[in-house]
Formats: sequence, structure tokens, C-alpha cells
Amino acid sequence: MDWIAFGFFAIAWFLFEFVNDHSFLRNHSLSMLMARRRREWMLEMASRDLRMIDTQIMQSLQNGAAYFGSASILAIGGCFALLGATDQVLEIYRDLPVETEIPRELFELKVFGLTFIFVYSFFKFGWSHRLFNYCSILIGSVPMVDRAPLEVRKKAALEAAEMNIIASRHFTAGLRGIFFALAYLGWFINPWMLFGSTLFVIAVLTRRNYFSAARRVLKDSE
Repeated sequence: MDWIAFGFFAIAWFLFEFVNDHSFLRNHSLSMLMARRRREWMLEMASRDLRMIDTQIMQSLQNGAAYFGSASILAIGGCFALLGATDQVLEIYRDLPVETEIPRELFELKVFGLTFIFVYSFFKFGWSHRLFNYCSILIGSVPMVDRAPLEVRKKAALEAAEMNIIASRHFTAGLRGIFFALAYLGWFINPWMLFGSTLFVIAVLTRRNYFSAARRVLKDSE
């Protein structure tokens, strides 16, 4: 049952990523609506010479990626600390009514799996931070209003917008990794809890991406 639950968790995560990033439903998601706003932002940026507000927004995006990347590193360290305290944790397990006994090897495999999820999230946040840096450079390369015609500025702005969108996708993937890491914690209780926590996380993320008030705000303004 443990491995069935883990297989369900892995397949559910994969299918959720596929539906949100590669199926026709992605065109109706909050992320896609925000991608359109990112393009509009860059086109608006290309029409003005004072771009301090744009650099401040980019700095905020970079700081967000750096924050969650640092949090992922701390979580990885916590996982290794948990491995070092395996004996103490198993003693606590024996005193809990939720699980009478758990093999040491299975517990360590669970911790390694959790570590892998946080490593995945760290790489996503790290790459997102790098891409936001690239986007800042592309913003700086957009010609000023009086130095290039509209079409040249528009093309350069759309390049910056696409880089920004790609960076946001990696950032979103890193956040999903953290959410699914929280679902994964249910496995430390029992396999049935992993089933429930996985479905709960998918329900929360689906609601926020397709049925949230934030999405309605953007959709109603179109």
C-alpha cells in the first residue's frame, strides 16, 4: 500500500503539471492571464523613458525567487538533519497510534524522497532567479523612445516579456514543488493520508488557478 500511494502521488503530480502547462486548459488559467499582462507591461515599458518602476518590479520578482530558493535550501538541510535523527523519530513513531511500526529503510526512503522534492524546487527557483536577471538585462536593452522606431522597441520589449514569462513558469513550478512536498508529508503518517493530502493539494491549486477571485478580476477586465 505504501508504494501504491507513492505511485498515486507521483502520477497525480505529473498529470497536474501536464494539464496546467500543456493542455488546452492552460489557456484559461490564472497563470496564462498573467502572462498576457506581462506582455502588456513590457509594451507599456517600451513607450516610456523613465523605467525605474520597471526595475523595482523586476527586483521584487528576483527577491521572491531568491527567498523561496533559500527556503528550499533550509528544507534540504532539515531533511538531512531528519536522517541523522532517524532513531529518535522511530522512537516517537512507536508512541503514536497512527503507525504501530515503520521499517527504518522505508522511513529513510521517505526522507530521501522529500529531499528530492526540495532539491527540484531549489533548481526551479534558482533558474527562475537567473531568468529574471536576464529579463532585467533585456529591459535595459530596449531602446529609448527617441532612439528607435516603434517596431524595434516593440520587438525588444516582447523578447523581455517572453523571458519574464518563462521565468514565471519556473517559479510557479518551484512553488508547486513546495505544495506537493506538503502533500508528501502525509506519507509519514500512513499511505491513506498521502492519498488524502495529495487530493487536497490538487484541489487547492486547481481552485486558485481556475476558480479564484484573482482569476475573476483579470478575466472580468478583458
